[in-house]
Amino acid sequence: MDTEGIRTKFGADYQADEDTCRMGLDIRIANHIADRFKGKVVLETCTGGGFTTIALARQALHVFSVEIDPRRQIEARRNVATAGMMGNVTFIRADIFDVDIESLPKRIDAAFIDPDWADIGDNHVYQFEDSTTLPPSDWVLDFLCDYTENITLVQPPFIDEKEFGHLLPHELERLYISEKQEFFCLHFGMLARMIGATEFRV
Repeated sequence: MDTEGIRTKFGADYQADEDTCRMGLDIRIANHIADRFKGKVVLETCTGGGFTTIALARQALHVFSVEIDPRRQIEARRNVATAGMMGNVTFIRADIFDVDIESLPKRIDAAFIDPDWADIGDNHVYQFEDSTTLPPSDWVLDFLCDYTENITLVQPPFIDEKEFGHLLPHELERLYISEKQEFFCLHFGMLARMIGATEFRV
């Protein structure tokens, strides 16, 4: 991988392969999102390369980060260690639906959900209901609502935002880099700074 590209996107000489580099959130956006989690105990799903984990760990009281892929978790552990944030993160290798959240050593205050967008061809129609993200966005949101109302959910920019209309009141934030919308963030509970549509641009 291009080490300069990794440094520019994520802020340091972290480990990344093509997939984690492509899917990981730009440091400016990750820091923007993490600011909402100050002082909270956070459950993060889909650790990936650990780049958002690092941003969250710098702001949160503690992060429980769940990843099903052992290779990704190894990469994330190395990156979190490089950032000097291992003391703020507990890694859990599991399917999120198998995690006994109530048995975690600290009660969670908030959740961050950033599922992988399934790569299933140019003709794929992205949707929130019956989601094809991995794990399915609608299922994970429903599952975690049983444990906290404070949730941020990352979604592809290709979804018709009318699909979010039936959800609990939320802030629907569009995030842009160089005029291109990268994704939506839906913020619920105390993580919402207002109810309705907002933008963040870098």
